[in-house]
Amino acid sequence: MDPIPQEQHCAPAPTKSKSRKIINHFTDVHGLPCIENIVSSVEDTPNPIGTDITGSIPVWIRGSFLRNGPGKFEIGNQKFNHWFDGMALLHQFKIAEGMVSYKSRFLSSDSFKANEEHNRIVVSEFGTVTMPDPCKNFFQRFLSRFELPKPSDNANVSFVTYKGDYYVSTETNIMHKVDPETLETTKKVDWSKFIAVNGATAHPHTEPDGTTYNMGNSYNSKGASYNIIKVPPTKQTAEDTLEGVSVMCSIPSSEKSKPSYYHSFGMSKNYVVFIEQPIKMDLLKIVTGKLRGKSISDSILWDPTLNTIFHLIHKQTGKVSAVKYLAKPLLTLHQINAYEEGGFLVLDMCASDDGAAINNYNVQNLRKSGEDLDEVYNTLCRVFPRRFVLPLNVDQETPYGKNLNPTGSATSVRFAKNKVFCTHEDLHGEDLSEYGGLEFPQINYAKYNTRPYRYFYGCGFRHLVGDSLIKMDLNGKRMKVWEEPGRYPSEPVFVPSPNATEEDNGVVMSVVITPNKDKSTFLLVLDAATFAELGRAAVPVNIPYGFHGTFNATA
Repeated sequence: MDPIPQEQHCAPAPTKSKSRKIINHFTDVHGLPCIENIVSSVEDTPNPIGTDITGSIPVWIRGSFLRNGPGKFEIGNQKFNHWFDGMALLHQFKIAEGMVSYKSRFLSSDSFKANEEHNRIVVSEFGTVTMPDPCKNFFQRFLSRFELPKPSDNANVSFVTYKGDYYVSTETNIMHKVDPETLETTKKVDWSKFIAVNGATAHPHTEPDGTTYNMGNSYNSKGASYNIIKVPPTKQTAEDTLEGVSVMCSIPSSEKSKPSYYHSFGMSKNYVVFIEQPIKMDLLKIVTGKLRGKSISDSILWDPTLNTIFHLIHKQTGKVSAVKYLAKPLLTLHQINAYEEGGFLVLDMCASDDGAAINNYNVQNLRKSGEDLDEVYNTLCRVFPRRFVLPLNVDQETPYGKNLNPTGSATSVRFAKNKVFCTHEDLHGEDLSEYGGLEFPQINYAKYNTRPYRYFYGCGFRHLVGDSLIKMDLNGKRMKVWEEPGRYPSEPVFVPSPNATEEDNGVVMSVVITPNKDKSTFLLVLDAATFAELGRAAVPVNIPYGFHGTFNATA
């Protein structure tokens, strides 16, 4: 690692647990309400049902708000360990003429069908490792522990589009094509049948013409590599899925057997930005996990001795920039936006200074109450929106030891031939700390992704999940907030109004979970400009807290 001074902004207070492991505490919050019902299993609702509308839903909104997330946390008498493991449940809020209907359907994945058939957990997930089949004899059960883990096709993270079709995705090599009208699973698609990757993120970026970029890892005798993937915008035949996909370039992992974990990446007009962060996947531990009775989550480790590295890849040439941009250790799951301006690449993201507690989101923790629940929350480092500014024209004339960024408080200092050390600017005021930071960021993507922008939306986190909705105005770093006690809103999604002339002309939609009030979940619609509530549509069934969604507009 380069000898760059590192700052500690979280100011954690270390304590020792009973096992003598040092645990950092980042906040001192007490009295959090129990929210165990957000990870309670539910039945799906495959036939549309009506909703109870309060206020009014704008009549110009026409389409389906699609959501994805876990919906089943037990199979038979076995329980999944991690929030990310639950069986994928797809949701549709269909909106037309000011009315809203709701339906949901479990994804018909191989994992779901095998689990249901055997009435036990058959396929290992991120935080749950399967036990040998009790119907096998002792020798067969012993041998099964030496099998390599098979990737799950439980695509419970997001809805994504490729070539105009909808898919549900997780981070393995398997996606499922789905019908956005019926939520039925229509086709299983394996990335590895088209290109040499072992998975892809659930957060691709799409150009206005439909060209889509993603990232995925590959592993060979030389070690792990990160691959930049490009999917063409259109289909050649009606049955096309990923035909024509290509790997633009491969970036060797800094540590051959310990690649970085990443959940997403940034994209500007001309560049893909890959963030190699110091949260590592130990490949040896992963491949021996079944033998040791350990899950993938047990093989993901935070290494604060390593810097974060930003890699820039030119979208037209596939060439990786020789210049590496370094920053102190950070964990980022979601980027906000990236754009180029005045010879710099501006990269905005939600990030924290610590990634050691990524495994705090196991189901057992989410079901805790009292002081035990407070302890889980206080050991999670808060996530805040940040801006890095990367100089694009670093050459032999670029001075050393001088801040190259002429505006804002983010700095970029060249300290070696092809190395620049960067510090961030906070994209918020002190008032955001009162809301526990911000995650699940969204923008007016269609019009402002890869461009200078003013607004972003997200969830405030005064609990283990979002408990408020926030609109951030970068002009003055001012906030607008929607909150109600006992209500837990999910990722906000911006929908532009017809003939919009301003960036925030439209609505923000979120599914709000009510874990301590039975069958009271509702779809919330806010005016994006004022952040005032326009209306809500209450659903007469329980819905667990989900991950990501999108709006599918219809004529």
